[in-house]
Amino acid sequence: MTPPDLPAPDGAAETPGAARSADRALAAATRHSAGRTAAVLGCAVTAAGAALAEPAVLGHTLDLLLRRDPAGPRWTLLCTAVIAAEVLLDAAAARLTGAVDGRSAAWWRRRGLARLLATAPHHAARHAPGELAARLTAHATEAGKVPAALAAAAAAVLPPLGGLIALFLIDTWTALVFLAGLPLLVLLLRAFTRDSSTSVGRYQQAQLATAGRLVEALAGARTIAAAGTAARERARILGRLPELDAEGRRMWRVYGATSARSAALMPLLLYAVLAVAGLRLSAGALGVGDLLAAVRYAGLAAGIGAVTGALAAVVRGRAAAVRTASLLTLPVREHGRAELPPDGPGTLELRAVRVVRGGSVVLRDIDLRIPGGSTVAVVGRSGAGKTLLAAVAGRLADPDAGQVLLDGVPLAELPAEVLRREVGHAFDRPVLLGATIAEAITFGSPPASEAAPVPGTGRGAGSGAVPAAARAAGADPFVRRLPHGYGTPLDEAPMSGGESQRLGLARAFYRAGRLLVLDDATSGLDTLTARRVERALAREVRPGTRILITHRLSCAARADLVVWLEDGRIRATGPHEELWQDPGYRAVFAAGVDTAADRREAAR
Repeated sequence: MTPPDLPAPDGAAETPGAARSADRALAAATRHSAGRTAAVLGCAVTAAGAALAEPAVLGHTLDLLLRRDPAGPRWTLLCTAVIAAEVLLDAAAARLTGAVDGRSAAWWRRRGLARLLATAPHHAARHAPGELAARLTAHATEAGKVPAALAAAAAAVLPPLGGLIALFLIDTWTALVFLAGLPLLVLLLRAFTRDSSTSVGRYQQAQLATAGRLVEALAGARTIAAAGTAARERARILGRLPELDAEGRRMWRVYGATSARSAALMPLLLYAVLAVAGLRLSAGALGVGDLLAAVRYAGLAAGIGAVTGALAAVVRGRAAAVRTASLLTLPVREHGRAELPPDGPGTLELRAVRVVRGGSVVLRDIDLRIPGGSTVAVVGRSGAGKTLLAAVAGRLADPDAGQVLLDGVPLAELPAEVLRREVGHAFDRPVLLGATIAEAITFGSPPASEAAPVPGTGRGAGSGAVPAAARAAGADPFVRRLPHGYGTPLDEAPMSGGESQRLGLARAFYRAGRLLVLDDATSGLDTLTARRVERALAREVRPGTRILITHRLSCAARADLVVWLEDGRIRATGPHEELWQDPGYRAVFAAGVDTAADRREAAR
């Protein structure tokens, strides 16, 4: 179920709300490049003015040359100047159009990416990775073309309109002949706009779905290879290719049919104008120069078909904007300006916390107080809400009701930099970012020269803290075996899942604040390594409050407090020894997740 305040993520049908959001975003993108767009419009309009002046100047020059008038050479130079101005202005408009397109596409990408990174992860996850890539690349490019295309379309109307007016000024009968065929042109353009809008929308929707399936398959390449389902996955990825092909062909058929009809209609109108103008010339109502001007103005007036190209760019761009603008409507987490107590112990409180996902309550009435400096294990069966509780505790997600406080200050009132400095996370499947191993560990931390000393360790957060954090996470030995140690590029350091987890832990330890949330972050480690990490966490990392989402019996046994979740509620809290008397609690660890070594460790 999609929340009512958010657009549907699949980019299906255009809704009035999505269209309005896209139009507002297009207006903002146009304002962002207002000066350059105005320059495009100015050059295009001036070029159109030169195109409108050209037939009159040519016709008058021809009359002067036929009469051998002394002013003929001067008007010939004027003709040359008008034609040169038109060519140069068209070239300037084309150059500026490229700049506006690039600047507007960059605006769409920056805004979309910024909104995506500013929203809660569960909102961002509503869009598949492939769809996000398509929206921020191809669709942002198409949407970025709209400002310049609108300027071009506005300027493209002037030659046909001016040409028609000039025809009336030259000869009314010639103009009326042309005017008789104009309704057919208008109907042609109207049908083109309607039909192409539908086909472009369907084409882009199929494109998004295909991109999403491709990215999913790339992420699961090993699973597909192990399952031997490459042929099935290929068929699934390309499943919408016939639809993509059909809509693409339909889109170009519409465009081609419109162009063909315009190409057939234009010569007929021009021949009709030429025939009537010839009759008027033989009757003495028109001169030779007037005949030339009338034919050229008829060509300009018939150029209303050239508006088709500009309209096509606007239609494609607006359809792409509807999809890209869905990122701009993602809710952004607001931050306050409150400060934490300078030497707070890291006391965490959850007061009447309630979280809803997809219309269902997944965390209900959570009231919990975790004393500062304590280690808390959160346990429960799969689906109990442990990961969501961890996300709410560290404000990776906001509760739909209730409050989360750190040392008495609501997390929502903290500045973003304070929140991320004092609340750290490690995950079961960490994503490592940065050019090298060292940069992956320090990712998200200020430069060493700006970093404050790490409280409780006697160390600064400089380069020496990187191997110290890696040692605490059990990563230092394998990092030192790499060709360039901590300077090894990430893409040249193939790692197992457990090694990636250790680097994720090292990243969390490097920037440990007063609250550290480990979401199943040792699940890929063997029992001995996990035990060493737990000891280091207690002795070598900045003291503070620890929340450990875990399936390990040994980890729960050594925690100061255990929070037992069941169906989104806290079933019980207390020391592991007390909870162990409950058969239901023991059943949480009876699924074979823990090894015999775990149980021996827990018994010590």
